[in-house]
Amino acid sequence: MEKHVRDTLKADCDAFDISEKLGFVPENPLTDLPDYYKVWMDLANNLAHLLESHKLRDQVHKMPILSPHLLSNHRELRLAHLALGFISMGYVWQEGQHEPAKVLPKALAVPYWTVSRRLGLPPILTYADSVLANWKLKDPAGDIEVGNIDLIVSFPGGESSRGFFIVSLLVEMAASSGLVGVLDVMHAMETSDIDGIQKGLIKLTQSLKKMKETFKLMHEHVNPTVFHGTLRIFVSGWRDNPMLPNGLLYEGVSKDPIFLSGGSAAQSTAIQCFDALLCIRQEGDTGDYLTRMRDYMPPVHRQLIETLAALPPLRDFILSSSSSDLREAYNSCVTAMVDLRAYHLNAVTKYIIVPGNTARAMECPLGGVGTALNEKGTGGSDLMVFLKSARNATQNALIP
Repeated sequence: MEKHVRDTLKADCDAFDISEKLGFVPENPLTDLPDYYKVWMDLANNLAHLLESHKLRDQVHKMPILSPHLLSNHRELRLAHLALGFISMGYVWQEGQHEPAKVLPKALAVPYWTVSRRLGLPPILTYADSVLANWKLKDPAGDIEVGNIDLIVSFPGGESSRGFFIVSLLVEMAASSGLVGVLDVMHAMETSDIDGIQKGLIKLTQSLKKMKETFKLMHEHVNPTVFHGTLRIFVSGWRDNPMLPNGLLYEGVSKDPIFLSGGSAAQSTAIQCFDALLCIRQEGDTGDYLTRMRDYMPPVHRQLIETLAALPPLRDFILSSSSSDLREAYNSCVTAMVDLRAYHLNAVTKYIIVPGNTARAMECPLGGVGTALNEKGTGGSDLMVFLKSARNATQNALIP
């Protein structure tokens, strides 16, 4: 690769905090905080056990209010946001759907709010926390693959809970070469370099196919009943959620309740970058929801979506070009996006709709998500309507 192209790629990766190997996934996230924050890390490290024994809320009530000012760098802030996010979700949903907490105690709410402000993220567990920044290698010298990855913080649900976050992480890592393809296309468009655009699109197509293949690991590592009945409630938020219709009060932060969406794959910056580059127009409620989900992404990642959306439209350039190879490369890319979204739809049917219907038939007594969230995504969207609309909009981008 010529030096200029390498330098440009490196500058872009630095500007948007992208790793060529891992995409938007941070390399080697921090796993411990300074001693002053030991109480946070102890709760986070023992979270699943504290929730299973219904003791987390008691522990939080004993917690001192710590100042976040000793968190000195971005990596420490990310880990603090992750730990406080997991503890907050656990606190709210410890007793399941029937008794969600309506107030987040001051010792959690105040530092969480401050850390969130410093990072430009909302004070709730986001996809950027639970998926992107929540991993470590069991053997640091080993490969990055399912068997060698562990979570930094975990919810109840054992292997299924671990598998859900780790497979999601691996899908994001598989998006890395696609992001490099996006940056290649972005620069090739500046000089109307048809060959460069085509090569970037081919890279993106291969990446999307790899993401779908990686997504298939869900079926090996995640049990639908455990996902639906145990894990799902802990990633649910307090906006458009029938279990917390009035939001959540952050004690010591605001007199009014705050409404925030739970973590969702709609918060994946990579997917939204691919949509922006390929000019896939997500409209109506779906478009509004996806735009809102950008507020849950690290600001520097969000910036790449905005940069791509402001470019002269790639699709128009291809329509005006006489190159049939270019058109074919674009359509292959869009088709791979359609396939990925269709696969996601099938997975949601298996992991949410079917177990949800079973729970409804049994009128699921206490615990679990039961049926309250059956039609809703963890981010508060109308699940199947949203996913079908996103897939159809992708299909509509194909050039005849």
